[in-house]
Amino acid sequence: MLNMQRLAIFVAVVEAKSFTAAASTLGLTKAVVSFNVKQLEQTLNVSLLARSTRQLSVTEAGERFYHHCQQLLYHAQCVLNDVRADHSGLSGLLRITTTAEYGEKVVVPALAAFAQLHQQLRIQHVTSSKNDDLIAGRFDVAIRHGQLVDSNYHAKLIEQFDILPIATPAYLATLSTGPLTSLDQLAEANWIAHSRLPTPLSWQVLTPTQAQVLFQAKHPARLVTDSAASLLAFVKSGAGVALLPAWLIERDLEQGHLVHLLPDYHFPRQGIYALYPNTRHVPEKVRTFIDFFQGWVKRQVQ
Repeated sequence: MLNMQRLAIFVAVVEAKSFTAAASTLGLTKAVVSFNVKQLEQTLNVSLLARSTRQLSVTEAGERFYHHCQQLLYHAQCVLNDVRADHSGLSGLLRITTTAEYGEKVVVPALAAFAQLHQQLRIQHVTSSKNDDLIAGRFDVAIRHGQLVDSNYHAKLIEQFDILPIATPAYLATLSTGPLTSLDQLAEANWIAHSRLPTPLSWQVLTPTQAQVLFQAKHPARLVTDSAASLLAFVKSGAGVALLPAWLIERDLEQGHLVHLLPDYHFPRQGIYALYPNTRHVPEKVRTFIDFFQGWVKRQVQ
């Protein structure tokens, strides 16, 4: 039978790329770490790590085993947390990743309120614009927005939002064509794009007559970035036009700092999703938070 502690030691060695560093992280001696990995290899009758005087590398079998270990350890921790929760409420650590912009505006206030309800639960919020692997990153929940394409995780739709083509009055004043009043004129604009978007930039747009048409920018984006905050900063600098979520720019629109272009045309609505690992056992802390967050968001928009 496999020893779960040895699995955790092996995972720590792989992630630290060193017996010494793993020992320091775990609070063990290097000799204890090395002994447990050797015992694990003997039990499996396979080499998991390739050792040399200068470096440590993972074998092909070790790489496959490492990913299985991550899932086993995650599942085991979930079971332990739920057993404890049955007696003393939610406890342990809840790790959540979001984009910085949506995290600051929506998720962090919800997490603060959730923490007040569950005093024994520790919460760690990590901001990232990347679609991080949940198991490898040890994340319990990822809040992501846009068009959901990843089928490796369970997903719950939290809400939907509009994306709006926007620019500054200063940028619009530089255009020889005058105000942008048609999709053709919008297609000729200087576009600023998120790095996750395909090239050429294109969307299905609903016209004022409720017809679906394909809108495509005439030129590749001159500026590309990996975050909505940077997109907004480029737009505010007068660099061109970008599509941005309504929840991010509502105040700037109200104050006249930005202009919503072609407001009678509608770009595809996007979703806010709560993603969580596709395991047989969904932790109580995950189920409870997602239900709480969905209710929180609904209350904010009412």
